[in-house]
Amino acid sequence: MAHLLGADRVTLTLGTRVLLDGVSLGLDDGQRIGVVGPNGAGKSTLLRVLAGVQDPDEGRVTRAGGVRLAMLDQRDEVASGTVLDAVHGDADAHEWASDARIRAVHAGLLPDVDLGADLASLSGGQRRRVALAALLVRDDEVLVLDEPTNHLDVEGVAWLAEHLAQRFGGRGPGALVVVTHDRWFLDAVCTRTWEVHDGAVDQYDGGYAAYVLARAERARTASTTEEKRQNLLRKELAWLRRGAPARTSKPKFRLDAAAALIADEPPPRDRMELSRMATARLGKDVLDVEDVTVRFGTRTLLDGVTFRLGPGDRIGVVGVNGAGKTTLLRLLSGRLTPDAGRVKRGKTVQVAELRQDVEDLDELADLRVVEVVEREKRSVVVGGKELTAAQLVERLGFARERARTPVRDLSGGERRRLQLLRLLVGEPNVLLLDEPTNDLDTDTLAALEDLLDGWPGTLVVVSHDRYLLERVCDRQVALLGDGALRDLPGGVEQYLDLRRASSGAFVVGGAPVPDETASPGAGPAAPSTSAVPAASAADVRAARKEVARIERRLSRIAEQEARLHEQLAAQATDHTAVLRLDADLRALADERASLEESWLEAAELAE
Repeated sequence: MAHLLGADRVTLTLGTRVLLDGVSLGLDDGQRIGVVGPNGAGKSTLLRVLAGVQDPDEGRVTRAGGVRLAMLDQRDEVASGTVLDAVHGDADAHEWASDARIRAVHAGLLPDVDLGADLASLSGGQRRRVALAALLVRDDEVLVLDEPTNHLDVEGVAWLAEHLAQRFGGRGPGALVVVTHDRWFLDAVCTRTWEVHDGAVDQYDGGYAAYVLARAERARTASTTEEKRQNLLRKELAWLRRGAPARTSKPKFRLDAAAALIADEPPPRDRMELSRMATARLGKDVLDVEDVTVRFGTRTLLDGVTFRLGPGDRIGVVGVNGAGKTTLLRLLSGRLTPDAGRVKRGKTVQVAELRQDVEDLDELADLRVVEVVEREKRSVVVGGKELTAAQLVERLGFARERARTPVRDLSGGERRRLQLLRLLVGEPNVLLLDEPTNDLDTDTLAALEDLLDGWPGTLVVVSHDRYLLERVCDRQVALLGDGALRDLPGGVEQYLDLRRASSGAFVVGGAPVPDETASPGAGPAAPSTSAVPAASAADVRAARKEVARIERRLSRIAEQEARLHEQLAAQATDHTAVLRLDADLRALADERASLEESWLEAAELAE
């Protein structure tokens, strides 16, 4: 396995903070590295140092001879020219239009972007996809990507994960280093994880799930070691206190041993906790969207939509960019009045909305973090204990000096955390979250999910983060751009199936070019509307529906079996009841076995 890139004892200091302290790393052919760590720990700095964009204060970065490297920065500079200029430069159209791999990049990232459009006229999300496409059409051996999933929808994230896994899957030269907060993406793409913290970089095998398990094991080992140290320290200190000082002299080696134990205390890792605060009582009626239509200019975003939210509902919303996801949240929050229909709100409803941007903090830019929370409430009862605003912000990961920092000087992740805290201290019973994972590190996301797991109110989440949606939501719905709101019993995977089934050719220079994302290595294909016969495609869709139906039934069977086992334990002395319950269990077991066989047959066809 060829060595491509290396860092040797790299140190970098920013102001008074040491971001990298004697870090040594290596990058080899075929590796796909995911970089994680707290906001502000130095993840982006590490990428810039590896890419040669920023020089370290000490140490060096080496690159194998002839290795080409490209980097996607976290911020997209607004350049002049057209989309075509940014992606392909001066290359003639025939040079790239005949390349199936490049056409696949167009189809995956630029299906709705006019190649002749001026870059300055594009939205932030479109500029991000153009910048990403410009890197992926090249042939660089090493790609360094800083938050590539920002502004991508669920479909775009899935395409990018598949593209990178295939490109750096070991069949060809090259390696990938990526910073992202998208846990599903990390698991789908990465074979190794680097955790940046406290000036160091810890290395783990596997993606996000493997990293979490390995870190938990390291924490358990460290906890055991610290417990032994504390026990020994208590014994040493007890011995030193024993006896009257006037009649007892302490051997110097015992004093030195106790001093060494005290000095050896490990530095604490920053801990971040979202506190579960009180929630206002929620009645039977929450929010009812009744036959609502919303238009913007000539576009109809919502067309006669009816949508009911009950107490305790947990809904995830996915959809194509511009389909109306944020519009739906604005309707539910009362910030938008529909063109037709109505939104009925329960009397006890208290809505809190986390918006996609952090501009609502701009008016508080001169206030300090703790002062922002004090404006909402000076104290809050958490777990039966009253906490001040200063204690709350400290629990949220703001060290004492950061709690006194003006809002204008906070990073994007710190602003996002402050937004969350402002919402929670208001004790809402309906939470509307618009892309809540933006700018949050993986530890903060885990804390947010823990909080939402036990939150008793009604929850609506718009997000492209599949990990979050599948963890905290009981039901998903989709906006596909046709004005309708569609239920997704099969979750995000069903949404992707629907989008794949409806996707067609994309346009280059006014002429349709077949979408060849399924076979990036193939040559130009003959014009056709689909490479799969209609009957086969219909069979596959039917099989996927059958798989979803069977999985729902198997889930219900598992719940029924659990209830029957509880009844067996409760009625163990009732012979007649035991026989009846046992017969019910056997019937369920037979049905489960039959369904599992049917699932295997349908799953083979659905792949």
